[in-house]
Amino acid sequence: MKILYGVQGTGNGHIARARAMEAAFKHKHVDVDFLFSGRDKDQYFAMEAFGNFRTRRGFSFVTQKGRVRYLKTALSNNPWSFLREVQTLDLSSYDLIINDFEPVSAWAAKRQNKPIISISHQNAFRYPVPLRGASWLDKCVIRYFAPSSRHIGLHWHHFNQPILPPIVHTSNERVDAQAYVLVYLPFESLDDISELLLRFSSQPFICYHPKIIEPSEVDNIQFNPLSLHGFHQHLNRCAGIIANGGFELPSEALTLGKKLLLKPLSGQFEQLSNVATLESLGLASSMEYLDASVVRNWLDEGPGECVAYPNVAEAIVEWVLNGEWDTTEQLTKQLWSKVDFPSYAVNV
Repeated sequence: MKILYGVQGTGNGHIARARAMEAAFKHKHVDVDFLFSGRDKDQYFAMEAFGNFRTRRGFSFVTQKGRVRYLKTALSNNPWSFLREVQTLDLSSYDLIINDFEPVSAWAAKRQNKPIISISHQNAFRYPVPLRGASWLDKCVIRYFAPSSRHIGLHWHHFNQPILPPIVHTSNERVDAQAYVLVYLPFESLDDISELLLRFSSQPFICYHPKIIEPSEVDNIQFNPLSLHGFHQHLNRCAGIIANGGFELPSEALTLGKKLLLKPLSGQFEQLSNVATLESLGLASSMEYLDASVVRNWLDEGPGECVAYPNVAEAIVEWVLNGEWDTTEQLTKQLWSKVDFPSYAVNV
């Protein structure tokens, strides 16, 4: 079986999920090619695992100072370029297309009548799960942005729906936590982040941000450019994490037992919904803006506890190879039966 795996590349969460899937497919000696869209090829980093991967422009979102800018998003995307990419993507050599919210490969598969399986967190919002701030347009994007006839949704809890636990790509290393807090707020202004963190002079922070070019240190803050290896090392050892409201990083944090403080990206219903979900489950704290008083209260809280999620990537690969793509009932029951939530989590 030869597979093309299309991955939304605008955020690193989709890529982190693809790393776990790549490792699981490789373990089974499956031939998989990867296609990423949403940013220029030179903006990707630590991509060795994906071999000779391809990129397309696709569609992307424009953010500024922690908000989605819809007008700039509309002006920055070129629908005619997207149509050309769909029309020129040749899928004739592939037996199956797997898609993580990537529109070029999804629409090309639809056009060429190729079997496609969509695996993404966005698919969870096709079901009645916690939802905040979703407009009619947002719901249309979920359904039509990357079309597929088979959908696997991923979420932190099943909510009595046919969705799966998160695909998590973390090291199994367990180490003692250190005093620093890891900060990853890529959609926020670096100046705003610095102003916030410098208020807590006795608390060390390690901050990763796409605008940082070289490592540096200012008072209690260590600044680092994006680095897969460095970030995971700091993730394993940190006392807690301050982040935006994406899906993959909180999933990794939960499996490592790290306490979470999340600031959702304004105007992005997925992040608003994610944060509301984790709060309702008792698994994270939140702030609507970079709020020093909330940070202070959160710093005074005790450590987090682990949520034990199984190896979802490995189970999905087994399911794909079995070829029974029209039913996920057994897969869903099998995986959720292995999940262990901490005792204080509510509504689970």
